[in-house]
Amino acid sequence: MSAAANMNTDRAYFSCDNIHSYYGESYIVQGVSFDIAEGEILALLGRNGAGKTSTLRTIARIGEPELQQGEIWLAGQPLHKMPSHEAAVAGVGLVPEDRRIIPGLTVEENIKLAQIVEPVGWSIEQIYDLFPRLGERRKQEGVTLSGGEQQMLAIGRALARDIKLLLLDEPYEGLAPVIVQEIEKTLHYIREQGMTTIIVEQNAVAALKLADRAVILDTGQLVYQGSAAEVLENEQLRHEYLAI
Repeated sequence: MSAAANMNTDRAYFSCDNIHSYYGESYIVQGVSFDIAEGEILALLGRNGAGKTSTLRTIARIGEPELQQGEIWLAGQPLHKMPSHEAAVAGVGLVPEDRRIIPGLTVEENIKLAQIVEPVGWSIEQIYDLFPRLGERRKQEGVTLSGGEQQMLAIGRALARDIKLLLLDEPYEGLAPVIVQEIEKTLHYIREQGMTTIIVEQNAVAALKLADRAVILDTGQLVYQGSAAEVLENEQLRHEYLAI
């Protein structure tokens, strides 16, 4: 399926429709459109500077980049009309690349802080069942955890909200292979729970093995969308746009 393929006539569970975003005068996301069915995992791929993180930030309605054109819908709700805090209440959960663990707060306090405002998602006990290491370190300051444990905390904190769409920005970045495997198992479990997810990841093969479908960006434009298996099998496509 090419980038020119038509989207579904009926509005999907999640959709971006011709979104254009800017950092100041820099034109970053250039008319990107794609949709996701409920419970699907989408791998959002491309080389460095392709606009992947900017697309996630646009969806989450973070201040920058600024959405100047297009619509973003989640479960019938117009995210494009919302600031970031309203998008979070509407069900968007962003796990950023830098994890944003809050200094001075313990593991448990970082999670509880996410649950101050309704609606609440997974309980702390459920999160500790998913990540036993967090339970063992619940009283430890979050920023003193290892990189892998901080990633677990960032994901757990997102799940502590009642989210409809999980956005993962480079979840394997800087992690040892054994920890990557542990995070992968967690994401497979989250998938089994029916969580709709977008994953941005430089380890494209790992992301594609997890995902149902893939979207590839190049210099802010959508150049391909189709099944994840299709990308894994297409050597020319992977070489041209993903350098793998």
